[in-house]
Amino acid sequence: MAEQDWLVTDDGQYINVTQLSTDQKLHQPYRLYRFLTDLEDILAEVSDDRARLELIRPLVRHLLTNSEWLQLNFSLPDPDTGWSVVMLYDEPDFEITVQTVAWAPKMVSPVHNHGTWGIVALLHGQEKNTFWQRSATANHPDKISVAGDLMIDSGDILSFLPNAIHHIEAVGNEPTISFNLYGKTDYEQRFEFDVDLMTSKIF
Repeated sequence: MAEQDWLVTDDGQYINVTQLSTDQKLHQPYRLYRFLTDLEDILAEVSDDRARLELIRPLVRHLLTNSEWLQLNFSLPDPDTGWSVVMLYDEPDFEITVQTVAWAPKMVSPVHNHGTWGIVALLHGQEKNTFWQRSATANHPDKISVAGDLMIDSGDILSFLPNAIHHIEAVGNEPTISFNLYGKTDYEQRFEFDVDLMTSKIF
């Protein structure tokens, strides 16, 4: 199956935004420092998160295609927690998160948003994403409900608007490995939701 690009909106809708080509002139080879410079330029010039993601997704795909070391720069999931994170770049005053994340088979994340735009490129394995939307009622103003599910495979890219809510499940018998990129987090808007995944609702 061809690699797919997806955008997840604030209300839990997922849109196929696969790009067959890009007008951006990208270097060969495309190294991490060039990617970060291009990323910084986009963030300085474009303020709309959806427009930013449209420009950043092709950069991420080009980076991963041209930098094999990134696909090998991960730690296997911790046997106690079921996951691991490797920071690939960390600089004071450059509040961008660049990391690889590994999940053990069958692990399920908490339901959460990120409080910023984000991109997750699956490098290995298969991952089920469940998307949620706010569905407040008079008695339960913080209630959320499932908006849909999407299975992503190696080579697929998910991009998220800041208030998109989801949780993931590592499917199959091997760990999932992903390249994760996030903008500056608004911690007042970032939440983990106390959800009963058996009933798919929050109170």
